[in-house]
Amino acid sequence: MDVRDESSVRSAVEFILEREGRIDVLVNNAGFGIMGSIEETSGPEALAQFETNFFGVHRVCRHVLPVMRRQRDGLIINIGSIAGRFSLPFEGFYAASKHALAALTESLRMELAPFGIRVTLVEPGDFRTEFTEHRELVAAAGLADSPYAARQRLALEVTREDERQGADPHMLAQLVVGLVERRSVDPRYLVGLRSQTLLSRLRWAIPDAWFEKRLMTHYRV
Repeated sequence: MDVRDESSVRSAVEFILEREGRIDVLVNNAGFGIMGSIEETSGPEALAQFETNFFGVHRVCRHVLPVMRRQRDGLIINIGSIAGRFSLPFEGFYAASKHALAALTESLRMELAPFGIRVTLVEPGDFRTEFTEHRELVAAAGLADSPYAARQRLALEVTREDERQGADPHMLAQLVVGLVERRSVDPRYLVGLRSQTLLSRLRWAIPDAWFEKRLMTHYRV
């Protein structure tokens, strides 16, 4: 389905119900990333990021939840990101969409608990997938006179290298399969390279200024 299109989502859900009669698991995995300075990101570019990563999740949930409520059973797995725990330079709108998804998931989990519907958020770090090749640069990022050009280029190089050296995607797949087989799930699951997950878990024990400086040094900005 195209999660940006209401009719596409409706048709997909109807197809599954006609074929199977029920929906037991929903994995909201559709997403993409844009990269560019916040100043140079246009309104339509920012909206497109949220339309898939955030509103797409909401759209699919709205069509699936009436089915799960009738069943009084179901599991929703939202795929967030480690960027939903802390923001990254030149990926502000991607991080914002994942922060928003984390907040939505927390509320959804509490609202659906009385109906027997389990909800969880999976937050991957960097994985070796095609996400890197499909990242979109905002249109203004390619302008030679952009005041952010040099720093953004460095940050993009670091980001691409981190993802190419990321964790094996099978680790994430195994986690999702394991969650499907459980009768209870935690609110969040952080998954990825140990260095990234450890840094994320220490985030709130580290002074904000130090953590910010650490990120800026890593991304060479």
